[in-house]
Amino acid sequence: MTTTTEGADAAPAASAPHTPRTGPARARTETPAALMRVYQLLLTAVVLGAWEILGRVGVIDTFFFSLPSAIGVAVWEWITTGFIFPHLWITLQEALYAFLIGTALGLVLGFWLARVRFLERLFEPFVQMFNALPRVVLAPIFLLWFGLGIESKVAFGVTLVFFIVFFNVLQGVKSVDKVLLDNARMLGATERHLIQHVVLPSALTWIFSSLHISVGFAIVGAVVGEYLGAAAGVGYVIAQAQGVFDTEGVFAGMFILMIVVLFVDLGVNRLERYLLRWRPVPGA
Repeated sequence: MTTTTEGADAAPAASAPHTPRTGPARARTETPAALMRVYQLLLTAVVLGAWEILGRVGVIDTFFFSLPSAIGVAVWEWITTGFIFPHLWITLQEALYAFLIGTALGLVLGFWLARVRFLERLFEPFVQMFNALPRVVLAPIFLLWFGLGIESKVAFGVTLVFFIVFFNVLQGVKSVDKVLLDNARMLGATERHLIQHVVLPSALTWIFSSLHISVGFAIVGAVVGEYLGAAAGVGYVIAQAQGVFDTEGVFAGMFILMIVVLFVDLGVNRLERYLLRWRPVPGA
């Protein structure tokens, strides 16, 4: 099954997992992680400082681009008063459910179609057709079907997460070395042994590559759904702030979402390192 995409927000095609450079060359050229963090903090400080200065001297219109200091004050007030936490909790619930359901469906169907060639050929045009469908047009439909509650946001998020995981699992399972499979069969491995000891470990890199992207898309699905119609959630807060031209509130909501996604992605990174600890460490 090909994994080409059509449409503005079709799921990204299965992307080959990043293959790091190995050996002494990598050790010589790569900047230490601690030093890289310092560079990243400096870059952040430079960008925010330039933004603040340009806003204060009038080069940037603060009506459209609130000052970073004002955004920081808004974020601090939301946190210290506890205003944002109930909304953030609802958004996280919606994103978590969308992530779990979309990932489970993508894993099962991607694995199934990759192992059964007939089913892959049978479903290929339908998968491509639904993947090409712009997801945003589904949000109003889900609102009609499921109402303004959490269900409509979860359903929308599932449509975003599913195709990312599905295509990566499909490609990862199909990319398993045929020689390795044949050798395992010759040694007496059953289908269950092949899946447990050969196919799944080989496809894990592809699966985790898709999970990194899916985390962000699950939150995007929740926020977009809340933005279009909800009674609570970070997307709802951003929509309310936009309605009264409160750009500080809009940027504050965006900033909180970025921080949340960053921490969730760090959690996925730790889980990936734990499950893939059997892999040789590059340069070791």
